[in-house]
Amino acid sequence: MPVLRNADSPASKATNSVAVRYGVAVLGAWAAETATYPFDLTKTRLQIQSEVAAAKHGYKLENHGMIKTAVGIAKQEGVLKLWSGLMPMFQRHAIYSGSRLIFYEHFRNAFKDANGKVSLGAASIGGLAAGSLAQLIASPTDLVKVQMQAEGRRILQGKPPRFANCRQAYAMLYSESGIKGFWRGAVPNVQRAALVNMGDLAAYDYTKQFLMREFGMADTAAVHATAAFAAGFVAAVVGTPADVLKTRLMNQPVGPDGRGTLYRGMIDCLQQSVKNEGILSLYKGFLPLWMRLGPWALINWIAFENIMLAIGGNTF
Repeated sequence: MPVLRNADSPASKATNSVAVRYGVAVLGAWAAETATYPFDLTKTRLQIQSEVAAAKHGYKLENHGMIKTAVGIAKQEGVLKLWSGLMPMFQRHAIYSGSRLIFYEHFRNAFKDANGKVSLGAASIGGLAAGSLAQLIASPTDLVKVQMQAEGRRILQGKPPRFANCRQAYAMLYSESGIKGFWRGAVPNVQRAALVNMGDLAAYDYTKQFLMREFGMADTAAVHATAAFAAGFVAAVVGTPADVLKTRLMNQPVGPDGRGTLYRGMIDCLQQSVKNEGILSLYKGFLPLWMRLGPWALINWIAFENIMLAIGGNTF
C-alpha cells in the first residue's frame, strides 16, 4: 500500500525531526554534486566563452560545444579541474539543500487539502518560495563557485591567478566589494533557484504522488527515478535563462567602486545578451545543465529517500 503523505507513516518523531531531514537532504545533495559537478563547470564555461560584452573589454571570444569544452578543460588544465569550485558548492548545499527541503515541506503542509493532496499550482508556489529563500541565504557560496570555475579560463588567457583556494576567493571578493559584494548576481540567482525548484521540488513531488495515487505504484526506486527525470527536465527548461544571466553577472570583473564593469544589472545583462548574441544565448549551456540536473535529481532523491527509509523515517 503506497504512502501518499509523510504524515501517514508511523516513523518516530526523532527520525523525522527537522535536523535529521535537513542533514539527510544535505548528504543526498553532496552525493549528487560530486557525481555531476563536471557538467556544471562545463555549463559555466559555455555560458561565458562567447560573451560579446566581455570581448569588448579584451576577453578572447570562443565558440566551442559541450564536449569540446569539457575535453579542452581536461587536456589544458587537468582532469581534476573539472571539479574546480566543488568545495564552495559543498558549502552551498550545507545551507541551500537542507533549507529548501524544510521550507518546501512546511509550505506543502500548509497547502494540503482535506485528503492530504497538494495541487500542482500549490506545489509550484511552494517550490518557488522555498528555492528563493534558500538561495538568498546561500548566494555568497554560489558566487565563489562561479569565480573558481572561471579562474582556469582566465589563466589560459594569460591573466595572473587571483586566488589559489576557496578561502582566498572569499577574501578577494570581500576586499573588492565588502559584505554586500557577496550578493552580486543574487537577483537572477534567486530567480533561477525559484524556477529550478519549481521544476525540481514541485515536479518531483507532484509526479511521485501522481504515480502512486493514480497508478497504485509503490514508493520504490522506479517511482523515484521517473519523478527525478521529470524534475530534472522541467528544472533545466525553466531555469537555464536565469542561470545564464546569473553566471555572467557573477563572473564579470568589478571596478574600484565594487560594481560590475560589463553590466549595470540583470536587465542590462539580458538586453545585451539578446541584442549581441540572439535570444538563444539565454539557453547556452542547456544541454550540460539538463545532463547535470537529470542525474543530479536522480542521485539526490534516491539517496534522500533510501537514507530516510534506512533510518526508519518518512520519505519525501
